[in-house]
Amino acid sequence: MIRLIASDIDGTLLPYGEHTIPGEVFEEIHRLERKGILFCPASGRQYTSMRSLFAPVADKIPFLCENGAVVFGPGSPGPVLGKTVMGQERAVALCRDIVDAPGLDVLISGEDTSYLCPKGDEILPLMQSKGNNIVLLPRPEDVPEDIVKIAAFDPRGPETAERLLLPQWGGIFHAAIAGAEWLDFTLADKGVGLTQLCAALGIGLDEVMAFGDNFNDESMLSIAGQPWIMADAAPALRERFPNHCERVVDVLRTL
Repeated sequence: MIRLIASDIDGTLLPYGEHTIPGEVFEEIHRLERKGILFCPASGRQYTSMRSLFAPVADKIPFLCENGAVVFGPGSPGPVLGKTVMGQERAVALCRDIVDAPGLDVLISGEDTSYLCPKGDEILPLMQSKGNNIVLLPRPEDVPEDIVKIAAFDPRGPETAERLLLPQWGGIFHAAIAGAEWLDFTLADKGVGLTQLCAALGIGLDEVMAFGDNFNDESMLSIAGQPWIMADAAPALRERFPNHCERVVDVLRTL
């Protein structure tokens, strides 16, 4: 029996380039709630940004944020059910490598704040468009709280970040491509976050249906009882997970 549905947002529940969750998704969330099935967005996004995106149901659902590094329960605001910090010294060193790399910008995530040290003119308006809490800093060393996620942003794609950063940092932190412009680093991943959420709620992982479209979803999909991958995902992911769908909402309607 399915008791929890965990779904990635960008590229999964929300097609790339779109900014508003369709009303039919909220209808399904309400219907599933009446059947005792809880819905949980699972994203690299920040808590405040996710609450805004899911405003009609935000007080009723948990949120798996920052690629699993912070997990919030239902409420207004919800309690923190799980948090995995990176270790400040090494995290700041990674941030410094990103800042020093030509063409890359760094996004540093605290529990519910995005810290930027922008070099280019694209990352700030992009994060503002997502509704994030944002603080601008002159340098990564000035972050005033525990760091839970670091992302390298490159509007050209993640290949440069992979080439420059993975040899040193790929064995220390979890690294995952998170969309066309991002390479994310955490100590957690969505699988860690999902495990923390299920433990807090008393739900078995075999009672979870999960949806994703990218490699930062792989850890979550690999432990869920019923994983689904989007039909336009990378061939390696489609091959690994046999359940494919065009739209999440169409699968939800079968429950």
